[in-house]
Amino acid sequence: MIETRGLCAGYRGRDVLHDVSVSFPPGCVTVLLGPNGCGKSTLLRTVLGLQPAAGGEVLVDGTPLGELSPGELARRAAYLPQFRGVPNISALRMVLHGRFPYLSYPRRYRPEDYRIAREALGLAGAGELEDRLLPELSGGQRQRVYLAMALAQETRTVLMDEPTTFLDARHQLEVMALARTLAGQGKSVGLVLHDLCLALRWAGQAVVMEEGRALCQGPPEEIFNSGVLDRVFGVKVRRTGTEDGWQYYCV
Repeated sequence: MIETRGLCAGYRGRDVLHDVSVSFPPGCVTVLLGPNGCGKSTLLRTVLGLQPAAGGEVLVDGTPLGELSPGELARRAAYLPQFRGVPNISALRMVLHGRFPYLSYPRRYRPEDYRIAREALGLAGAGELEDRLLPELSGGQRQRVYLAMALAQETRTVLMDEPTTFLDARHQLEVMALARTLAGQGKSVGLVLHDLCLALRWAGQAVVMEEGRALCQGPPEEIFNSGVLDRVFGVKVRRTGTEDGWQYYCV
């Protein structure tokens, strides 16, 4: 599990995060919500040591972030950023990069690494892309390959920044169902999403952010009833009951 206590961070001397205390508990899909520029992506990057903290602390499974080597952190938390490069390699080769934390240098893949990589491709709905080169794939297909790479890392925590970007409606739902499956396995799953309705439908808990601060953290029902989403996003969030539970919509 990753948790922050009074976390502050920013760029070029300007704070973007202000006294943020949140947690990504095991067995739960935690979704970060908030307007563009409120600090959601910065929060993910800071808890993973990709962006230095200016104050507060980050704990990874109870250990201060600064006490973990890059290799140790990579074996505890996987990260799917919003944007990635597109090297001229096959999908399988890309997913195998997720096995780097478990290999010594020079890296020689073992049979188990190929097995895990192929299983991850299947879980991400990209098994048929194994031999395709990344530049030949659509944005949605690449996104599924990158998701598979994060899964192949086999960590207790999985953090994803806009994982549904470029995906059609069916694959968006598949990614959210996969997030729940991972949480059901006891993993801590953290997502940044802009789709409020998708987030409220699938999240176990949500963190609402505004101007670098975490305003509240709790179950979707609690967040919805508080009215904070209407204020922060400037829309009216409503819901209707269905056979599959609450369905949310904005007006």
